[in-house]
Amino acid sequence: MITVLSDTHGTDGHRLEGRTLEAVRAADLVIHAGDFTTEAVLDAFESEAGADADGDGEFVAVYGNNDDAGTRGRLEAARTVEWAGFRFVVVHGHEHDDTALSLLGRQERADVVVVGHSHEPGRRAMGAVTVLNPGSHADPRWYRPAHAELDPTEEGLRGRLVAPDGEVYSEFDLPATGRE
Repeated sequence: MITVLSDTHGTDGHRLEGRTLEAVRAADLVIHAGDFTTEAVLDAFESEAGADADGDGEFVAVYGNNDDAGTRGRLEAARTVEWAGFRFVVVHGHEHDDTALSLLGRQERADVVVVGHSHEPGRRAMGAVTVLNPGSHADPRWYRPAHAELDPTEEGLRGRLVAPDGEVYSEFDLPATGRE
């Protein structure tokens, strides 16, 4: 399973609770689209992301516009990762409009562009690229608190937006694109 998060906006801990914490601990891959805010929050995420039974979870993260200098020094503005035959490009999104996100996805030959910044959970198709915003699990602002969970299927990925209390409030499929 892939667990996707963004916009933690913490100062001294990961702010994970309930199903969100369980999903991070159980994930084979944790993707975070930035705005940890401090290195202490980044450290806490790195610790939890490797806390599966084997201690071998993978963690991929980028920095956001609210991250401090120490966090920015440890992370990149964009990352690309492949998992279960899918290619993800991850950015925070504060420097990207819809056109730039679509072009970035095409340039990186990505199936999914993971983005944060707006705190609005959702996914949308932009041509052959899907843009996925997991929202914010800890600082939802005007939206519901959320993270995304993605599981491989024979047809691609099955996704859901999940609240920290475990409520699944949106489900979606991400079909395999068949690119080589």
